Amino acid sequence: MMILAVVIGLVVVIGLWLISMYNNLVVLRNRFKNAFAQIDVQLKRRYDLIPNLVEAAKGYMAHEKETLTGVIEARNQALAARNAAAANTTSGAAIGALNAAEGQLTSAMGRFFALAESYPDLKANQNIATLMEELSSTENKVSFARQSFNDSVTTYNTAIQSFPANIIAGGFGFSEMQLLEAVKNEQEREAPKVAFN
Repeated sequence: MMILAVVIGLVVVIGLWLISMYNNLVVLRNRFKNAFAQIDVQLKRRYDLIPNLVEAAKGYMAHEKETLTGVIEARNQALAARNAAAANTTSGAAIGALNAAEGQLTSAMGRFFALAESYPDLKANQNIATLMEELSSTENKVSFARQSFNDSVTTYNTAIQSFPANIIAGGFGFSEMQLLEAVKNEQEREAPKVAFN
């Protein structure tokens, strides 16, 4: 009778420990989903600002349609990638596609800002200056939100890779998440330079 009680007690303790470990993995997964939601808000704001900036610049940059079109196309691709990632935040492929689209958008915006430097009237326009200031502020918020997301993902990935949680993680479909990187190559890593003289 005593052995049966010890076995039952041991099974209960192990069961509670496994439940606790599973619940901890769920909490960590929900934290990175919440962190992605914070990035999502800032990305949406940025995607909303870009067409306004391009529209305001059109009058000054009439001969630069290719650059302006490239910015809008890159913005639309990034928006589509963001929507896909928001719909499935646990998909490494969706986060990877968002990384790639964000890199293309950053590159297109860099070309836009470089070109804008050669238009003094554009730089002097108050609407353009206000939009660029808002865009710069939003970029800072995106960076902070990305850091928070990556911290949450790193904590989650560490938890699902650590023994014995990796056994629970594998059995219940917890998979490794991809970090949201700023950009992929060194050229794109350079922040767009905005200067109003």
